[in-house]
Amino acid sequence: MDIPELTDATELSCGVLVIGGGTAGTMAALTAAEHGADVLLLEKAHVRHSGALAMGMDGVNNAVVPGRATPEDYVAEITRANDGVVNQATVRQTATRGHAMVRRLERYGVKFEKDEHGDYAVRQVHRSGSYVLPMPEGKDVKKVLYRVLRRREMRERIRIENRVMPVRVLTAGGRAVGAAGFDTRTGRFVTVRAGAVILATGAAGRLGLPASGYLYGTYENPTNAGDGHAMAYHAGAELSGIECFQVNPLIKDYNGPACAYVANPFGGYQVNRHGERFVDSDYWSGQMMSEFAAEVASERGPVYLKLSHLPEESVAALETILHSTERPTRGTFHAGRGHDYRTHDVEMHISEIGLCGGHSASGVWVDEHARTTVPGLYAAGDLACVPHNYMIGAFVYGELAGEDAAALPPYTGPLPAEQVAAAHELVYRPLRNPDGPPQPQVEYKLRRFVNDYVAPPKSGARLSLAVETFDRMRGEIAAMGARTPHELMRCAEVGFIRDCAEMAARASLARTESRWGLYHERTDRPGRDDTQWLVHLNLRRAPNGSMEFLTRPVAPYLVPVEGYAPGGGDVRVIGEVLPEQVATAGPREVPPVDPGAVARGPAAPAPAAGSPRILEVLELAEDAPETADLAGYLGDPDPAVRRAAVGVLTETAPDGTGPALAAALGDSDPLVRAAAGAGLLELVEVLPATPGLEAALTTALDSPDPTARAAAAGTLRALRLGGRALYARALGDPEPRVRIEAVRALVALAAPGDLAPAAADASREVRVALAKSLAAVPPDAPEGPGPLLTRLARDADPLVRAAALETAGAAGCPPPLDALAGEAIRETAWRVRRGAAVALGAAPPDLAVPALLRAAADPHADVRRAAVTSLAAHPPTPEATTALRAASASDPDPDVRAYARRALHGR
Repeated sequence: MDIPELTDATELSCGVLVIGGGTAGTMAALTAAEHGADVLLLEKAHVRHSGALAMGMDGVNNAVVPGRATPEDYVAEITRANDGVVNQATVRQTATRGHAMVRRLERYGVKFEKDEHGDYAVRQVHRSGSYVLPMPEGKDVKKVLYRVLRRREMRERIRIENRVMPVRVLTAGGRAVGAAGFDTRTGRFVTVRAGAVILATGAAGRLGLPASGYLYGTYENPTNAGDGHAMAYHAGAELSGIECFQVNPLIKDYNGPACAYVANPFGGYQVNRHGERFVDSDYWSGQMMSEFAAEVASERGPVYLKLSHLPEESVAALETILHSTERPTRGTFHAGRGHDYRTHDVEMHISEIGLCGGHSASGVWVDEHARTTVPGLYAAGDLACVPHNYMIGAFVYGELAGEDAAALPPYTGPLPAEQVAAAHELVYRPLRNPDGPPQPQVEYKLRRFVNDYVAPPKSGARLSLAVETFDRMRGEIAAMGARTPHELMRCAEVGFIRDCAEMAARASLARTESRWGLYHERTDRPGRDDTQWLVHLNLRRAPNGSMEFLTRPVAPYLVPVEGYAPGGGDVRVIGEVLPEQVATAGPREVPPVDPGAVARGPAAPAPAAGSPRILEVLELAEDAPETADLAGYLGDPDPAVRRAAVGVLTETAPDGTGPALAAALGDSDPLVRAAAGAGLLELVEVLPATPGLEAALTTALDSPDPTARAAAAGTLRALRLGGRALYARALGDPEPRVRIEAVRALVALAAPGDLAPAAADASREVRVALAKSLAAVPPDAPEGPGPLLTRLARDADPLVRAAALETAGAAGCPPPLDALAGEAIRETAWRVRRGAAVALGAAPPDLAVPALLRAAADPHADVRRAAVTSLAAHPPTPEATTALRAASASDPDPDVRAYARRALHGR
């Protein structure tokens, strides 16, 4: 392509410019528009499928749901996880606004797991506090957000420009006034004038090189190359915690997390090759990664995610989550190796490094309103330095940024000509060297040096070599060649990666201590130094172009945390951090001492051509079609067209979507029926519960297709449609999924008297569902859960007995369940013993405590953990206190030790 003239730039203007269409960017755009701003959303790919959220999310890591956790608990947890270096005011925003954000997302149509009471099914994964909220259908979150963006009222305020990549934020008069970039398809130069700029470009995920050597095989979304980090830096904003890297456990030879935090609530856990648990720190701690790395490197390695011991229903549930929501390719990866969770545990390894506020604590410095140190410039999501912010934090800070930015006045002055010209030169420089080194080769070399010199454990010598190397590579990057707009985009990303690599190396040199476990482990500076370094280490671009460092004191805590006492003080400017002398190995004039004394498958067939009407119906998705516009496609003779129409209907959700999808449950094609059922369940939170929809779903209950019947039953239950008689009849359906929905519905309708047939159901899964659902029936209800639970606690299947006993604990463990739990503590099946230990937490102390003392010495760790937790619920006795002290000090399982210590602390 030819280099466009600087004067031929496409000029755009807006009130609020949002850069990045992922999690935080989408929420920022929606919120700014709701507050009356004219919004321009720039995305270098396409907003429909961009950002880390595009492939879905299996759950929320930090849901502070009232009744399950408090904001104070959460703020204290994050403070401890980040070794005290936290601006608690920023973390508290996520804690206090996160629940409202979950509710907002639900109104959009995002679904979170609920229990039989209709409450959020928050799980405890961390050592204290319950914060993990599963999203079994989280694969559709981005689709839901895009549907909201394309509503008519939003399209009047939000202009989306896909395939436009900004490379610099423009500043004038000390404030952000716009951006400059280019179209990644046409190559045209683009400038934007804006009253405020919100950066939401995600983590710097393409920093370290994966062990596989694949440039884009990264743990984080590989399109997130540190664009926003570099743009914020060059605009003069401060960045903080850049020495605190993101390092994660992942599956060996696969660019995805092992998801131990997903498997933990199902009974999965991390073990070494001997099957021993070894992690003694909490999930969100960098110390966990140090323990993980040490175990991998020891004779006890490799390390596994242990799932092979789980029952079938747990494995099946995990497969549903991990192979669809978390990573759609994960099931294919395991199948290609002939591995199955039932027969093979999952080998784990350590990811490449990245910069990510969401998983660690590095990013652009922001206050509690998402403002950076440059007026008019905001940062949100994984780009912003709000420690362990995760998905909900990205949404919260997108909302904060959009709300605050919408109040700023528009900018009507001229754009800074010198900055615009510099951005133009940066973008098109590779076109002047079309035969220069190609981007993949230069990027591979750059990121290999990141691994060699910057990845932890760190040392001053290696970091100094990194600084020299990255400075030298400026010339190699400037010489890269390109011929197409797409190659220009990749070349610009290499520049961003280099900027982030230099920041990471210099920041790691500047903090002369070790902190955050493996995230910043310096072999030459071991140990944490709170006297000197309980401060934020920030960096910025100095007026002379050098990278300048400063420290900001940790603000007085809003929530006191034992072990940390921020000293306050003033901002201290350190200046430029220079590398150590590494030109020679030691002083040149000193000869070496005692040289050598230091020991050292077949290709897939081509897809068949599809009907041109598929393209027609897909194009309708961009224009917010009405249901009538899709009617012809829903009735097309080609089932592929009908499936596409169902997909567009689900994505856009116009009025009448519910009845139309319910009607499609009767389609002659099974794939159309399956898509319609999935669409109904995806949209169930936003579908109006109309008589017409109820009638169509009731008709679908007579379908010969069990999948259609299950979808109809699930939608009816979720919308609270259908009556007691309908669900009582559904208990006789031949499909277990339908019967499970009927069980849950009858419990919600307070009709446990109709559930007797389910207690004798031929399917174990139905009986387990019944046992778990009965937790929603109040113990003093006219038709209380006691008789059914007693029957299920005597079931022939150990999993049913275990579920019934666990529910008995929630029901107060009345007679005869208390006696059954006391007997069950001696059963051979460990799940039954665990359920009994849970139940005994609510039983009379004279019966419960002796049995729990036996369980505290059980050979299975999960039973011991339940036992020490239940002991804490009873008045202290000398025997119980002795058992808890022994468990806290010497139990081989770190979880049991942690819960025993917690129980003792409560006494």
